[in-house]
Amino acid sequence: MTTRPGIHETPDVFDPRLYARGVPHDRYRVLRDHHPVSWQAEPAVLGWPEGPGFWAVTRHADVVRVLKDPSAYSSHLGATQIRDPDPADLPFIRAMMLNQDPPAHGRLRRLVSRAFTPIRVETFERAARARAVSLLTQAVAAHDVVDLVTAVTDDYALLNLADLLGVPESDRTLMLDWTRRVIGYQDPDDAAEADESPSGGPPVNPRSPAALADMFAYADELAAHKRAHPADDVMTTLATDPELTAPERQMFFFLLTIAGNDTVRSAAPGALALLAADPAAYRQLRTGAVDPTTATDELLRRHPPVLSFRRTATEDTRLAGTRIARGDKVVVLHASANHDERVWPDPFTLDLTRTPNPHVSFGDGPHVCLGAHFARLQLRVLYEETGRILPELSLAGAPRRLVSNFINGIKELPVHVG
Repeated sequence: MTTRPGIHETPDVFDPRLYARGVPHDRYRVLRDHHPVSWQAEPAVLGWPEGPGFWAVTRHADVVRVLKDPSAYSSHLGATQIRDPDPADLPFIRAMMLNQDPPAHGRLRRLVSRAFTPIRVETFERAARARAVSLLTQAVAAHDVVDLVTAVTDDYALLNLADLLGVPESDRTLMLDWTRRVIGYQDPDDAAEADESPSGGPPVNPRSPAALADMFAYADELAAHKRAHPADDVMTTLATDPELTAPERQMFFFLLTIAGNDTVRSAAPGALALLAADPAAYRQLRTGAVDPTTATDELLRRHPPVLSFRRTATEDTRLAGTRIARGDKVVVLHASANHDERVWPDPFTLDLTRTPNPHVSFGDGPHVCLGAHFARLQLRVLYEETGRILPELSLAGAPRRLVSNFINGIKELPVHVG
């Protein structure tokens, strides 16, 4: 591993186990103030091998600069996860829209955008609201203390996405299994359930062709079904688009299933935990004293669903005065950027009226989240109905967090609902 200056002078923000205790905001603050672009080691951890290290980007302005400049910071060269993929898997991983640069990325983005029509959005909001009411009502009726993740947010995210895609009801649990496998691979609980590695061998990369074979086979079957039985859903649109190849369709199904599910699945319980810990803010939301759309963005700023995304430098360059070599990994830290005192003087105050609010929870630049509008819609509806159905919301125990340096996940959120 190449030695870099300052490696022992900066706090570690790589270890996935840190995030099980909470987002390491104290460490982020040290980096923003003293080492805004800091070299981070990648030691072997949780069964995963050592990596070469990367540059962690912590200030808002620098994060935005990286995300907006794909010519200097590529999504394609090494893909978008901190860990380097197996070289044999890299061509496969690069085929996903998330891991492409312009102009190829723009072509795929335009094709999938056709599926998100205004009429579909309007219909989707009505269905999401009915689902939120149903899940919250059942949760309140059944218990005085309830885990909102199990009772509400997991099913809310999953079933909304299944409706949008057009996945039959009998197959919907598959989507949650796939999401846990891909998103929770660093967490010992989820990894143990999905472990397909040979006894004593290294873990199987959840984004490798072998690990995704069953998902892709299902995508092909579903597309064939939609061509024979078209419906008003996203998979019918993708299945009947003559410009999409079968591998591109498979990759879209993967991206929509995983990213579409886990964005809401991670953001929602994080926001509800914040509201449960701040009765005054929850009262504002519940009584209609704040615009729910503005409130949703503030909750997203405080609890972004994604913690990090990786780019690879295409050339020797400088960022915040730091020299970055061609081929180096450059990792933006969303939760750090969202709490940068240079942009928000009071970043840890939950201000549901805050505007403007230039958070990067959905990224920025050409790769800004394609489903951001749908995610915001689902979250806003869920918070509106939570405030209407739950007059009081308070924590009944500490949230249990995902072991991950990628997803800002909460596995359990026990609350009093009386």
